[in-house]
Amino acid sequence: MTKNEGIRNIMPGLKFLSSEAVEEIYHRALKILEETGVKFYCSRALDILQQGGADINYSTRTARFPPEMVREALKTAPSRIMLYDREGKESLVIGEDQSHFVPGSAALNILESDGATLRRARAEDLGRISRLNDSLANITLQSSAVVLDDVPDRVGDCYRLYLLLKNSSKPIITGAFSRRGIEDMQQLLASVSGGEEELRKKPRAVFDVCPSPPLKWSEISSHNIIDCARLGLPLELISLPMPGAASPVTLAGSVLLHTAEILSGLVLAQAVNPGAAVIYGGAPVNFDMKTGTTPMSAVEASMIGAGASQLGRYLKLPTQTFACLSDAKIVDAQAGLETAISGTIASLAGIDLISGPGILDFVDTFSLEKLVIDNEICGMNQRLRRGIEVDEERLAAFLISELGPGGDYLSSEHTLKFFRQESYFPGEVIDRSSRSEWSSQGRSSIFSRAREITAELISSQPANPLAEEKQQRLSRALSKIKREYNLGELPEE
Repeated sequence: MTKNEGIRNIMPGLKFLSSEAVEEIYHRALKILEETGVKFYCSRALDILQQGGADINYSTRTARFPPEMVREALKTAPSRIMLYDREGKESLVIGEDQSHFVPGSAALNILESDGATLRRARAEDLGRISRLNDSLANITLQSSAVVLDDVPDRVGDCYRLYLLLKNSSKPIITGAFSRRGIEDMQQLLASVSGGEEELRKKPRAVFDVCPSPPLKWSEISSHNIIDCARLGLPLELISLPMPGAASPVTLAGSVLLHTAEILSGLVLAQAVNPGAAVIYGGAPVNFDMKTGTTPMSAVEASMIGAGASQLGRYLKLPTQTFACLSDAKIVDAQAGLETAISGTIASLAGIDLISGPGILDFVDTFSLEKLVIDNEICGMNQRLRRGIEVDEERLAAFLISELGPGGDYLSSEHTLKFFRQESYFPGEVIDRSSRSEWSSQGRSSIFSRAREITAELISSQPANPLAEEKQQRLSRALSKIKREYNLGELPEE
């Protein structure tokens, strides 16, 4: 056997649906779209869909889609999306069977560094989160992690983007709260990208857009889809199945509803701009009949996300889900357990974008210390996804024969060559020292180590400061938006 012949390597994976089940769900979704339809609370969206071939009932605001209309939309939607960093350099490809992690988004509260105190999130918090995350190697993108309590609602969406662009070079997952939000945010992105055309060629951000389950798109979300598609901004359609409350109580039924909702939004995007970049996303929860809560970290929610991603891959679309998060209230063993399990399920399911690190308490709370810990969970999952590579050199049969019984592998050239490739080496937040060494160094907990690392990274110089010229352009773009909204200075500006 030569070095690369005779061995077929596999990438580890996890599937909950058979090929037959995937096809059945897709065809049932087409039937729902054709016969039941989806509500769009936006006359402009209904007009666009009617022009594209949908059957529109304006009195009920319902669109019904011929199956061929859906199939044509799927043909024009790209199967992979290149994202660029703030400086215009290639950063990652979404849709190439590699999982990328993103901080969770839209939390209302911050868990303070004492691990117990809760307060509303402010602009300074998002600045700290983005600077911290810019230094974390295993979390590839930034996100609009928190809702800013000290910024007016009407500019909250674009100001979050301003802070991310100011503090980090990583590409961004974000979203708009208003009809006008997408246009404002596009102007901020264009200011640091060299103009609107350059931004269209090299997108720096992806925009989340969510339906209102079941089978409804609000006026704002409909406009967000339309604006992203016409402006050439990649969008991530985030269906929110909630078994027993906003979707069928069965997991399969929730995946089916999820499929119909995503396809309806995709059709609208392609009707506006054939070729518009759309990510097949989701934020499934489990409706807990005992407590009345909606745990996103429940294993059933992770299973729905994994099953939905199989539909996305079947339809040749990039995929996303919310996972690698917890519903615990503090950073404790429950937080680690739920984050690791949900993140591992999503990773093994081959989902392209996994949103959730840093998040606690039903996506209500963000913890910077948890983000540092979660960075290691992400790194371990990335190693897991690489699997076990087998070739002549890695099998090392020659070395085993050469060294024989009692052989010294530690000093071999083979070990020197491969040990960094084969092993994931976590940062200092993970303790692998002996008990005696751990005791001599103060018997620290994982949270206390994360707190120290967080403080050190935030206090250090920015990893990727924004060039002065681009900062000036970004500030001018923000000033224009403030004038239009009749606003004064904003915090952390």
